[in-house]
Amino acid sequence: MHKGFTLWFTGLSGAGKSTISHAIYTRLKELGARVELLDGDVVRTNLSQGLGFSKEDRDTNIRRIGFVCELLSRNGVIALVAAISPYRAVREELKTRIANFLEVYVDCPVEVLAERDVKGLYKKALAGEIPNFTGISDPYEPPLQPDIVVDTSQESLEESVAKVWTKLEKLGLLSFSREQVH
Repeated sequence: MHKGFTLWFTGLSGAGKSTISHAIYTRLKELGARVELLDGDVVRTNLSQGLGFSKEDRDTNIRRIGFVCELLSRNGVIALVAAISPYRAVREELKTRIANFLEVYVDCPVEVLAERDVKGLYKKALAGEIPNFTGISDPYEPPLQPDIVVDTSQESLEESVAKVWTKLEKLGLLSFSREQVH
């Protein structure tokens, strides 16, 4: 029905990684796919508990998620990851280790993220109240050559999901019949 692969959503906090990956997860599940969703916040609680937000700890967290994805993909499971994963070098490292790894850059300007920030995290980070906040007081290195770019400041959820789905079909990673999809 489908190959195992990893779809890695990277971008700033609040950009839409979890929302888009969850929509794709739901669609794949409805089609009977073997799929797992690894959300950065959930993984930190269950797999990376005790890690802080230093560069070394962030890299360790991403490598742990990557290891799980490698196991899942290799065994025919679709692994969806929604994690900020701020450092380019670790994402590049994962690309070399995981077969069928696709990087999805969920782009959204900080100004837009700050405007729609329901938790007020950007306001606090900009005021210096939250240390090591990615994209404000800590670096975020956007991908240089992502496989897919979605811009959530310009696209609807449906448009972003369609862009990802089309790329997966084009690469032959999904083999659902047209009747199943529509």
